Amino acid sequence: MAGDPYKELGVSKGASADEIKKAFRKLAKELHPDKNPGDAKTEERFKRVTAAFDLLGDPEKRAKYDAGQLDADGNEQYRGFGGGGRPGGNPFGQGGFSGGGGPGGRADFEGIDLDDLFGMFGGAGRQRGPRDFTARGQDVRASLNISLEDAISGATRRIQFSDGRTLDVTIPKGASDGQTIRLRGQGAPGRGAENGDALIELKIEPHPIYKRDGADLTMDLPVSVPDAVLGAKVRAPTPEGEVQVTIAPGSNSGKLLRLKGRGAFAQGRRGDLLARIVVTLPETPDAALIKFAEDWRAKRPYTPGR
Repeated sequence: MAGDPYKELGVSKGASADEIKKAFRKLAKELHPDKNPGDAKTEERFKRVTAAFDLLGDPEKRAKYDAGQLDADGNEQYRGFGGGGRPGGNPFGQGGFSGGGGPGGRADFEGIDLDDLFGMFGGAGRQRGPRDFTARGQDVRASLNISLEDAISGATRRIQFSDGRTLDVTIPKGASDGQTIRLRGQGAPGRGAENGDALIELKIEPHPIYKRDGADLTMDLPVSVPDAVLGAKVRAPTPEGEVQVTIAPGSNSGKLLRLKGRGAFAQGRRGDLLARIVVTLPETPDAALIKFAEDWRAKRPYTPGR
């Protein structure tokens, strides 16, 4: 049985959704099993924190928990019939059977035949069959960080849930940031009914080379001075491997080269990759380059931008 989910996340009961999310992200980063290999105590805490966020991170589940309709494990709770009645009274009215199976007078129906229960009050039993408490399992939500390359080309990545289960998630080619993948029947177990689903939200991580602008990507492309002055064919990186691009003679820093259809995906559309030329000097200019620059400045002075 899980503890108080608010205490697990270290937030107050009046915490906003954003505060809950921030608290979870901080704890998940500190407690993740990949960061604490072999630490069973930390792994158990990670599971409890994740379970707490599964509950409080879903507005509907949180409201039901706060109202006492769900327990800390996200299971539905059934209340007793009421209390303080006189013998022979109506069990469904003001004076009936008081369930004492848990805090707040909630009855524990496990192992009780409801037909026998009705017989306790002198009734003739129910004409319909035994009451069937069935409920579909709750959906569970999780987020999965993926690389830009995974989103563009597709991949299979593994995710771990708060109950210790691991699932392989197939990331479709052309996935978008924020896209949700539904895994049927992989959520919480049902009570005499089907299991819930697992809803996995994809989060594309920032990339060290490319910056996203919707479906388009931008990057800096270093170009040597000779190639910028004379023109050349150079190799440029893309999310799917290097390609050859043409640098026109006299290209300056800031000029954009558009690589059609080499960007990311957004709303089902593939964007472009924009390569910004950055004319780059060697880290240590040699004597010949210095002499060339001195002659150029002396014989062909100019002021950029004029």
